[in-house]
Amino acid sequence: MTSDREVRSVCCGPSRPATPVSESSTGAARVCVGEGNPDRVGMVLLEAATFLMGSHDKWAVQADGEGPVHDVTLGPYWIDRCAVSNADFGAFTTATGYVTEAERYGWSFVFAGLLPSGFPDTRAAAAAPWWRQVHGSCWSHPEGPGSDLTDRADHPVVHVSWKDASAYAAWAGKRLPTEAEWEYAARGGLEQATFPWGDDLEPGGERRMNVWQGRFPDHHTRPDGWYGTAPVTAYPPGGHGLYNACGNVWEWCADWYAPTYYAHCPCENPTGPGFGTARVIRGGSYLCHASYCRRYRVAARSSSTPDSSTGHQGFRCAADERTPRPSLRDPTPPAAVSRGGTCR
Repeated sequence: MTSDREVRSVCCGPSRPATPVSESSTGAARVCVGEGNPDRVGMVLLEAATFLMGSHDKWAVQADGEGPVHDVTLGPYWIDRCAVSNADFGAFTTATGYVTEAERYGWSFVFAGLLPSGFPDTRAAAAAPWWRQVHGSCWSHPEGPGSDLTDRADHPVVHVSWKDASAYAAWAGKRLPTEAEWEYAARGGLEQATFPWGDDLEPGGERRMNVWQGRFPDHHTRPDGWYGTAPVTAYPPGGHGLYNACGNVWEWCADWYAPTYYAHCPCENPTGPGFGTARVIRGGSYLCHASYCRRYRVAARSSSTPDSSTGHQGFRCAADERTPRPSLRDPTPPAAVSRGGTCR
């Protein structure tokens, strides 16, 4: 089966083709919830701090631009302890009638191993043939027609583009985190550690994140029982209280992506380049494996075009610490068709 759009493939996930952008776009409004607003529930407030961002890790993919290691100072901000769940996103679509980009395009990328036996042949991504273009796949039908969210309300929402994530964040009175905010929060107070808990992937043999185990992409040993996404509160949280910062799903950040940005970025509250063709994604996913990349490290970075969606790409939100403007939430759902907890 062929696509009506050419697709671009990268190691950790395919993207829709880039559309050049010549000026900065704020995406989701930097709107924060008001005093007493329950949307602060499930978030953690991080005080102003300076930390070492980036790495010189021997496993770093040089083209990604993880280095040089540099000091970054951040003001105080809030960040979600968990990725946005299917239940969370479902509340958004029910209240607003929002239609995701995957739904508008009519297809998204699904990991072939999650498709049922005998699933019709579909186009595979050339550089990553384990990705299949599946018509009808979207956030509420993760593996295409016939699949649903049964027993996955508390799993992270996937098949959401950067634009979809930004729309949810604005509705919730939040925003997407900057790449620097994401990394500082994910590090959990450990300076230059490989993972949120230290340098060992499995300290004392304990599983700490949802990544591929076995021979990728055709044999997964499933030592913790998950094949695909895990609940947003699976595994112990890091030092700053974040769950699943590494593994499970890639998470969209606010920034445009540039591989050389760290070489000259500002040291205070960096927000990424002023323009670009792809947005930053962080954290790795359930498909990460040491045999082809180690982007499940806390300093690792990758990118995807803003309208791309895959079965391993989600997000979490942030919010400014200062006194905010009201949330964009509408307590009265519109008459639009509604569709159909997460981190506390």
